[in-house]
Amino acid sequence: MGRQYYKRGWHHTKSRGSESMVNCGFCGRKVPRYKTFPTVRGFRITDPVIRKELGAQGRFAMSLTHEKMYACPACARHRNIVRKKN
Repeated sequence: MGRQYYKRGWHHTKSRGSESMVNCGFCGRKVPRYKTFPTVRGFRITDPVIRKELGAQGRFAMSLTHEKMYACPACARHRNIVRKKN
């Protein structure tokens, strides 16, 4: 997943005043959901020995290691999730 260009072409998804607000996963700022950039935070178990030991439970445990979070525009630019178009 490469870095995407940052565009200010936001559009509202609901009527005025009914936008769902989410917290930025990095700074905690409350931002409307349509302005955020969704990211996935987590890790993978790559060691084959540990994966074999976990077996069927491992698939469930690996799904718990990923978390969807939202980044506000300022944090997305700062953490190179998106970049400015030159």
